[in-house]
Parts: sequence; C-alpha cells; structure tokens
Amino acid sequence: MAGAHATKTSWRLQEFVAHSSNVSCLALGRSSGRLLATGGEDCKVNIWGVNKSNCIMSLTGHNNPVECIQFNSSEEQVAAGSQSGSLRVWDLEAAKILRSLSGHKANITSLDFHPFGDYLASGSMDTNIKVWDVRRKGCVFTYKSHSQAVRYLAFSPDGKWLASAGDDSTIKLWDVTAGKTITEFTAHTAAVNIIQFHPNEYLLASGSSDRTIKLWDLEKFKMIGSSDVETGAVRCVVFDPDGGCLYSGASDSLRVYGWEPDRCFDVVPVGWGKVADMAICHDKLIGLSHQQTNVSSYLVDLTRVKRPGGAVVQPTEPSPKGSTLRRSYERPMTTCSGPQRYPSRAPCSESERRSPSSEDEKEENESAAEIRNADDYHEIFQPRNAISRSPPKPGDLFPLFCTSFKTLNEKKNEQKSKTRLYKLCDRLTSPERSNRFSPPPPPPPALQNSFHKGPEVLGDEEAQSQIKKGHDTMCVMLSSRQKNLEAVKAVWGSGDVKNCLDMAVAMNDRSIVVDLLNIVNLKPVLWKLDLCTSILPQIEELLQSKYESYVQTGCMSLKLILKRFWPLISETLKAPPSLGVDITREERLQKCKACFKQLKNLSNVVKTKADQVGRHGSAFKELQLLLAPLDY
Repeated sequence: MAGAHATKTSWRLQEFVAHSSNVSCLALGRSSGRLLATGGEDCKVNIWGVNKSNCIMSLTGHNNPVECIQFNSSEEQVAAGSQSGSLRVWDLEAAKILRSLSGHKANITSLDFHPFGDYLASGSMDTNIKVWDVRRKGCVFTYKSHSQAVRYLAFSPDGKWLASAGDDSTIKLWDVTAGKTITEFTAHTAAVNIIQFHPNEYLLASGSSDRTIKLWDLEKFKMIGSSDVETGAVRCVVFDPDGGCLYSGASDSLRVYGWEPDRCFDVVPVGWGKVADMAICHDKLIGLSHQQTNVSSYLVDLTRVKRPGGAVVQPTEPSPKGSTLRRSYERPMTTCSGPQRYPSRAPCSESERRSPSSEDEKEENESAAEIRNADDYHEIFQPRNAISRSPPKPGDLFPLFCTSFKTLNEKKNEQKSKTRLYKLCDRLTSPERSNRFSPPPPPPPALQNSFHKGPEVLGDEEAQSQIKKGHDTMCVMLSSRQKNLEAVKAVWGSGDVKNCLDMAVAMNDRSIVVDLLNIVNLKPVLWKLDLCTSILPQIEELLQSKYESYVQTGCMSLKLILKRFWPLISETLKAPPSLGVDITREERLQKCKACFKQLKNLSNVVKTKADQVGRHGSAFKELQLLLAPLDY
C-alpha cells in the first residue's frame, strides 16, 4: 500500500460508519490534524482519530440533530450547535460537558472559537451572531446585520476581528472590541460558504456558491483577486501554512491558487464528492466528506502538487507582488489596556446574560461524554493534562478579553521562544544568547565556595563585594551585545534580510543569528535562495550546539529550506544545459550547487543525531526523511 501511495498524488484513506443515522456535519482539528468530530441526526457528537475507525468518545446531551461543530485552537474543547438553536461545549481532556448555552431562535449554522480567550462565536439561521463567554455561561454581545442565515464565522489570527459570511452573498468584518462593523464585501452573487484569514498577512479568502473564490485586502478593504468559475460551489478553502498559496476544495477536485497575479497552479482530481472540511498536516492535505451515515477521508500529497515555489513552477528571485508590503498580524504583541467598552453592540437579552437556570443545569447534568476507546483517549488527551489551560479568573467581564489575550499569548511566547526584533534589546539575559531560556551564568567562584562551606555571616561591605565580582565583565559583554543588536536593527529597517544575516554572522555572535532566524522562520516568504547559501553553514553549527533552543531553531530553519527550495535545487541540477547565454540561470545553478554541497554536509550531521530520544530526536528523524532524496 505504501508503495502504491508513493506514486499517487491523492488517495482515499478510509471510509467508516460514523453514526446510527445520517451525518449532518463534521470538523477537523487544525492544530494536530489528528482529530475529527462528527455530528449526526442521532443528536450525538462523536470524536475520532484520523485514520482510525474506532470512535474515541461519544458526546450526548443535544435533543435535536447536530447542525454545526468546531474544535477550539488547542483541540481541548469541542462545541456543537443543534437545530433548536442550543449550544453545548465539551471538555475533551476531562471527558465532560463544560457549558450548555441557549439564545438563538433557529438552527446553529456556524461556530468559531476565539484564538486566545474563552469565547465562542455562533451564527444562526435567525441571522444573528452571538459571542459567548464560555467560562461564565453568558452572551457577551449580539451582532445583527445579515439578512439571511450566517453560513460561516472566522476570528482573525490576532483575535481582533471577526469575519462573517452569509446566504445573503455578503461578507462582513467586525471589530471585536468596538462591537461594530468595519466593512462589508458584496462582490459574490450567491451564498458565501467559507471564509479564511491568511495565516500571516492582512488577507481574507472567500468561497461561494457562485463557484468563485475571491481574495480581499484587509488594509485597503478591496478585492484583489478572483478565480475563474469552478465546476461547482466552493465549500472549502485553506491557506498553505506558510501563506504561499490557497487550496480550494470543490466537487471531486483540489485546486491550487496564487494571487497577484491570479493564477491556478494545479488541479488535482480527488474522489471526495462534496468535500466538507480540509486541513494540512506535514505536507499532506486531509479532506473529509460524508454521505448518509458514512464519513470518507482523503489524502493529497502536497509535495507532488504544483504550487508557487514548487518543482514545476520555479520561483523568481523577487518576492511576489505585495508579499512583503502587506501588513502582517502581530499575534505575540496583542495586548489590551484598561476596560473595554462596546458602545455599538446590540445588547444581549436578559435571559442570555443571567446566571444559568435550573433548566440549563439540568441539561448539563443530562449531557455525557462516554469514552469508547480508552487507549486512543489516553494517547491523545492524557499527555496534555500536565499543562494548565485556564488563565487566572479575572474580576470583570469585558476586561476578560484583555486578560485572556495577554495570559495565553505569554504562554505561547514561552513555548515557542519567538519574539520580535524590536524587543530584543530589552530582553538581554546572558552574554551567550538573548532569548529567555538562556542558562544563567554561574556564580563567582567565591560564592560557589561559600555554598560548599555552609552558611557564613558576612558584613554588608563584604557581601556587596562578593556580589559585584564579575559584574563589570558581564556589563561589558551585555553592552557589546546591545550595540550589535542595534546595528542589526538598523540594517533590518532597510528590508535587506540577507545583508542583515550576513552582518550577524560577521559579528561572530551566534545568539544574534538565532534571534534573526526565529523572526525569518515566522515569515517563510522572506527566504530566498541566496539567503540559504549564507545561512546553511550556520545551521550546521546550530544543530551541534549544546543549547536546546539553538538546536530547535536550526531544525526549524533547515526544515523550511528543504520544503521550499529542495524541489527547485533538484530540478535545476538535473536540467540539461541551456542554449546560449542565460546569466540568471547560471547564477541560480551556482547557488543550487552551493546549497546542495552544504545540504550533503548537514545530512551527515542529521544522521548521527536521528537516534536521539525526545523532541529533538523526532525532529532529526523528520529532517532525515526530508534529506533522503539527496542520496539518489
């Protein structure tokens, strides 16, 4: 089977019976690509592992068919809305009902969790949008503007905006904190089924029953692209994780789009019929469809799909128009200060704001989460129990947005060790590196000796003298690092990333190189072929560093280089000589040769480290697979 898949671009993964009656909705977990939730006319929500046919957990409590379902960003909670307009939220780790919410007067048609806070947005056939405080069981506010059913909802990656799409052919953009409409897009001529924010830039993609996909600039609030008419209604779109292209799921096909200029790079036949959801995991696109009681899953190998920067469509050296000019989201820097007011929001009804009634509590007590497969449940959910998911409980309702933004963003910063360049100078913590996980410098020898000798009473002057030993040397080193960072910051402002990295390398301060790579890794479109030739030797040193974060950054950088540039390097080296003089091609050939030589060196380093255990061991194993084509 594996050999057959190696020659295919797409194939069906599995088909299984998901419910005792018709399946009405489904959703993939987008963080891991491992989880699937299905809702059915049997009023149940079932949780599955992708590529596993046994149900992990069955969630009950709804008294009407489930119409809409969605995971939160961490895949620790799942929400489901029913035909009656009621909502239920389950905690998957604890295997229990978390909240029962009511307020809509008709079918729930769309759901989305806020990326940071404990908030849930719901859209309904009653044309209203409600934002719920999941922790306090209350409706925060209601938006009323659509004239027909709200078909899809999506929070922006920074959590500041909410986009809604409706059967009235319109897309509306809402300011979450102000509670009012920012703009409205009306170019579609039929119901808008799907909207997706670009993962980095201020772009929005929409798919419609008018069989087109449109792209919207969220700085200028205008349409910047529109696809040709597809064979059927567009039901699913998803951006590539690096934001370089857009995948569209239509009837029995996957299309790959670029923009500025508009272009369809590839059309891949996939037998999924009317695809209901898609997600991307490890260069594989997972698509799901349902018919009657069955759910079918399909896999598309994205390494065999033509896309910008791929093996068939070779990129030019300049960035695509607009890719470096358009504003990017600033998720790590999201903060709020002071109480927030929502002067333009439509107030929730008293019944939606009040404390949960006995009827609500009865519904929650009647709801259940039955674990059907204990092994899969423990494998997927139990490892997360050591991580605290809930921020401290704040005192005020509206400032909860701010508290949630700040608390969860800080956690993500600590986990990913990523920061913006213009804050680096304020976070110098050691002479060896600037990120917060730097090992602290050892105490002066005199203090080390005192630790071994046991407690000793010192006078004030003697204690100060002991503390100050080595202080002057540390200050000199930190001052030198700050000057280096300021010099790099000045060059960064010119937009020349290669010159910036070359300067950092010349400074012989590896920590600055690591800080810059962490920034470039956040925006893969900044990578260019000539940048690879400069940085690959540095990656070789990072992979062999004693510092864990250096190794992590080196692995991430090498992974991005291999995914974006190996097809180009391979095709360029295999291509026959061109007739005449082609200076551009010759320059690209020399760069590819240099990269290939450096990648061969890195391949040997990776092979020696692939047997390690733990997180880095799995990262090196993945790199070993990505480097395997070099041996052929």
